[in-house]
Amino acid sequence: MVRFIQSLRILPRWIIIVIDLFIFFISSILAYVLRFNFDISAVLESNMIKGSLLFTVCGGLALFVTRSYTGIIRYTSLQDGLRIIYTTTLASIFVFIGNLLFWNEFNYNLLPLSVIVIGYFNAVIFLFYYRFAVKYIFTYYTNAIQKKNNVIIFGAGKFGRITKNIIDQDTTINHKVAAFIEDDKRKVGKSIEGVKIHNAKILPELIKQCSAKEVIISIQDLTLKRKNEIVDVCLQSNTKVRTIPPVENWVKGELSYRQFQEINIEDLLGRESIKLENNNIIQELKHKKVLITGAAGSIGSELCRQVVQYQPQAVMMIDQAESALYDIANELEPLKGSLNLKMVIADVTNDDRMESVFAEFTPDIVFHAAAYKHVPIMENNPSEAILCNIKGTKTVADLAVKYKVEKFVMISTDKAVNPTNVMGASKRIAEAYVQSLNNHLFKDLKRHTRFITTRFGNVLGSNGSVIPLFKRQIKSGGPITVTHPEITRFFMTIPEACQLVLEAGAMGQGGEIYIFDMGKSVKIVDLAKKMVKLSGLTIGKNIDIVFTGLRDGEKLYEELLNNMENTIPTHHPKIMIAKVKEESYVKVNKQILDLVKAANADDEFFMVGLMKEIVPEYISNFSRFEELDKKKISI
Repeated sequence: MVRFIQSLRILPRWIIIVIDLFIFFISSILAYVLRFNFDISAVLESNMIKGSLLFTVCGGLALFVTRSYTGIIRYTSLQDGLRIIYTTTLASIFVFIGNLLFWNEFNYNLLPLSVIVIGYFNAVIFLFYYRFAVKYIFTYYTNAIQKKNNVIIFGAGKFGRITKNIIDQDTTINHKVAAFIEDDKRKVGKSIEGVKIHNAKILPELIKQCSAKEVIISIQDLTLKRKNEIVDVCLQSNTKVRTIPPVENWVKGELSYRQFQEINIEDLLGRESIKLENNNIIQELKHKKVLITGAAGSIGSELCRQVVQYQPQAVMMIDQAESALYDIANELEPLKGSLNLKMVIADVTNDDRMESVFAEFTPDIVFHAAAYKHVPIMENNPSEAILCNIKGTKTVADLAVKYKVEKFVMISTDKAVNPTNVMGASKRIAEAYVQSLNNHLFKDLKRHTRFITTRFGNVLGSNGSVIPLFKRQIKSGGPITVTHPEITRFFMTIPEACQLVLEAGAMGQGGEIYIFDMGKSVKIVDLAKKMVKLSGLTIGKNIDIVFTGLRDGEKLYEELLNNMENTIPTHHPKIMIAKVKEESYVKVNKQILDLVKAANADDEFFMVGLMKEIVPEYISNFSRFEELDKKKISI
């Protein structure tokens, strides 16, 4: 019996047609019996045979019109049920027309109207339930002959049921749903298609009891905290975790098992969606000309993606990276509409080139994201950090004043706080210049441009981020390299960081240094361990973690404020204003000019010494420039 069922994976169409015609015939016979209240003699005296034949012929005609026999019965769904209703309704209409023609010819009905109505309902019920019976039998025997992997679905709502149906119908995945789990106590103890719903609190015990190989999260609006809790339980039990994608990402509006996604580390480190004051941002950007430096980088490219949504008049994207700039421009091309989108290859340290760009474009708003950011590389190339991060910022900021830009928003970093490396110190000096320039213009009553700085930590998935590095190392079999067992970092998603940049830019009145709520810092070694477990590997068995020591200029933890700074809250709970010591523009401007001159002279220790004079809290760490700090102490 099992082998016979297995062999009939797809019934031939002629068999389905024969069964459907037989059901139409039986439905009409039963309709006669019901119509005459089981009075057999009355049934036999009626035109039952002729009427039933007419009902069956009309049913066959409707089958060929609607092609309802083409569906695969073992995948029967509610959509097939609607097709059955459509087919049976059409058949009844044909019967009614045939009966009317018979009345006109012979002056009496072949089928009483009541028989047509009763036959209609009989046919709908029998056609529908026979298909579901075949589906159930096929599923039951398929599960009986195959050893299936048990899976647990988290969420017993609409999407949980959809997930179960997909798993039941897809014979290529060798899975079966063993249980549902729910946080909603009202659903606990009930069943969905014979599968019991359990309290999510017993997930660890349920995984062991069911020997579950996988947990699928079907809830679309699950909080990040709860998702992390579920994933932690699964990782402790060596159980794989998947989620179903958002509805808008379903292929042609339909979900399949192939679209189920494995949980990745970005899903667990991100945070709840941000509520933005979109009206403020729209008023800030609509019909404006926006210039974005570093437009091909991680932050710059995402700023481009988000800015184009707010209906600016034009966006100029500036970067040195030709291929990356081409890629983001191509991505935005279908979205631009009437927007004027311009690509410009330029170096922000080239005064003449940037002058020509500003003169041609005359931007209203500038987002300055161009910078060198890799700590160890800049530690070995301090002149480039000075020229790009400091001189480049000064060049763009000065041109913003000259061409009467409304707002200049600078992207800074948490490494500018109590810097231990050249890169962080260069960004702190750039911050000081931008803020002092704003205050200088305000005091001289020449203020047109408002300068705003945003300061935040690492972004997930950015170029050079630790997460892509770990992914590559895991893919190649390891080892995973972590600099220090105690090193921690803040993390934020790129879209979230850029949303907050736009919000801060809209609210800024000039001179502020905005810092973002970065949440809790993450221990990098814990991050590595979690990524290994998510990959289904075991540390020490399949892959190793190796500690390599802190790199040049690196410190164990990052800060958003130094000891002398405080914060002022804003209307947005994730954005604060840092109360930073304000510097004299004349002083900072002279220091930068001296610093740029030193950078061009290529005396690294001299130029880094000048940086330490400008930023007294700059103390080198794991760097050859620690020697300068020792000399300062001895003096």
